[in-house]
Amino acid sequence: MLRVGLTGGVACGKSTVAKMFAALGTEIIDADKIVHELYRKGQPVYQEILNHFGAGILTADGEIDRLRLAAVVFDGGRVAELNRIVHPAVFLRQRQLLDQIAARRADAMAMVEAALMLEAGGKKRYDRIIVVTCTPEQKVARYAQRAGISDAAARVEVERRSRAQMADAEKAALADHVIDNSGPLEATRAQVEKIFSELKALSR
Repeated sequence: MLRVGLTGGVACGKSTVAKMFAALGTEIIDADKIVHELYRKGQPVYQEILNHFGAGILTADGEIDRLRLAAVVFDGGRVAELNRIVHPAVFLRQRQLLDQIAARRADAMAMVEAALMLEAGGKKRYDRIIVVTCTPEQKVARYAQRAGISDAAARVEVERRSRAQMADAEKAALADHVIDNSGPLEATRAQVEKIFSELKALSR
């Protein structure tokens, strides 16, 4: 089974690209969904985050409020602390899901979509790495639309989150394939289809 990592900067369109690969038959594992599961009340990661960052990150019903946690982590320069708690559990769950896919379909192409894949040293875990890019202004506009906030507020959030990530050029330098998602969706889809064909040839 071919194991592919899909990553990119904030609001660059990773999920859009992942859906295009899924439509072609790629098995997709969304790291953000795994994080949502790990953050649920009762999970060991939930308890460790609560112990480390305090009850101020919780909603009224005791769940982790990701916006409050993000504010504490990004504004306080504590990203590395959170990553040390979350990343090992995420990697373990990813490996379990990848192994399940491999057991079911040895000829499958499985793709993990994750924002901090390269920052967390994940390159060695995959056969191929794909990085999605777009322009800084597009990141702001897309984040604003996704979060339902103003462009000004989105710019602050994108810049805040980007400071915790590698620059796009650094990510691209580590990639086996780069998808430029700054044009129309048809152009992005054409790049996806070309890369998919190349990767399927490797997975046979």
